[in-house]
Formats: sequence, structure tokens, C-alpha cells
Amino acid sequence: MQRVLVTGANRGLGLEFTRQLLARGDRVYATCRQPGKALALTSLAGAHPGHLHVLPLELDKERSIAELVRETSALTEALDVLINNAGVLVSGEHFGALTAKALEATFASNVAGPVLLTQALFPLLEKGTNSKVMNLSSRLGSIAGGGAFGTPSYAISKAALNMATRQLAAALAPHHVTMFCVSPGWVRTDMGGASAPLTPADSVAKLLGVLDAAKPADAGRFLDNDGSDIPW
Repeated sequence: MQRVLVTGANRGLGLEFTRQLLARGDRVYATCRQPGKALALTSLAGAHPGHLHVLPLELDKERSIAELVRETSALTEALDVLINNAGVLVSGEHFGALTAKALEATFASNVAGPVLLTQALFPLLEKGTNSKVMNLSSRLGSIAGGGAFGTPSYAISKAALNMATRQLAAALAPHHVTMFCVSPGWVRTDMGGASAPLTPADSVAKLLGVLDAAKPADAGRFLDNDGSDIPW
């Protein structure tokens, strides 16, 4: 049994991560902005008593991160896995109408949030068993793969998250915590849209395979959902 914290767990990939982790017997600490409105999580908690704790977290607020760490520390003495899944995508952006507000808000949730949360949870991760941190990035964050203008705030933030992963991986490796980033593929969620070819269940099953197979030598890598490298 692993002790796993998942961010953005009220819907989409985060909810599916929670479902599949619980199904295999792991203990999950699932975060979202408004637990009282997370009905699917509440239902899962009832079905898995003692194995799912739903906790509030607003990634763009340092005070919320500090409170989450306090609450998590009261529930467990260590974490084995952190899945930085939560993120935002501003829809409808086009050149000539970009705003500082959208860029800053996206960076706060997609980059600063995961960085500060990982740093804050480090004492718990250091006490875990072969601990791992998996950042949910995107192929849109690949500079080598970029060639068209689209979802700029999101794409820029994911490229920044990739560098953050490299930086933090180097800091965490001496403490036996392995950090890497992954692309879930194009998934049929609220963010991915109805035309996406992958279901959340398929994507998460693949990503958990990547997570389970990850070794210390994989620290700082940018992986696809099949475990292959994605060009930076």
C-alpha cells in the first residue's frame, strides 16, 4: 500500500487517479478547491472508509498550501507519491488579445503551485518509501514540438513546469525522491474536450504504469504515457 497525494482530484484525470489508486489498495489524500461540492469524491470516500481523505487546496495561495501540509501531516507520517495533477487552461486566447492576468493566473496554478507544494511536502516525501513526484505536463509544453500558436498561457506554463521538474529533480534526488514529468496524452475531459481519443481511465492506467516503473535514473525526464521520452 502506497500513501499518495493527488491534486485537482474532484474531476477529470485527478478523479480517475483517485479511483484507480483506491481500487489497487492505496491510501489517497485527494485535494480540490471545494471538497463540499466534490460529490464524486465524497461517494468514493464512503466506499473506501479510511483509505480516502479529501482535503481543501488552492494551489495559487501559499497559505492554503501550508494548511494542506499541516492537515496531511496530522493524517500520515510520510508520503510515497505526490501527483501534481491540478492545472488550468484559459480557453479562447488569440494573438492580439493576450492579458497579463491570464498569464499570471495560469503560471500561479500550473508552475508556482506544484513547485511550492512539492517543496512544502518534502519532509513527508523524504520519509516515504522510494518516493516519487509525478508532474502532469503536456506535449504542448515541448519547445521542440511547438510550431503553431494555440493555448499560449497553458503551453508556456507547461514548458516552465518542465524546467521546474528538472530543477527540483536535481534537488530531490540526493534525498531519494524521484521527480519526473509526464504527458497524459489528449484525454476526453473538460479540458481536453469531447473529440479527444483517450478516456481518463485509459490515460491514467498508462500513467500509473509509468509511475510504477520509474526508477531514480528517471529523475528529471519528460515522458509520454507509454514511458518513452518526449523532446524538450
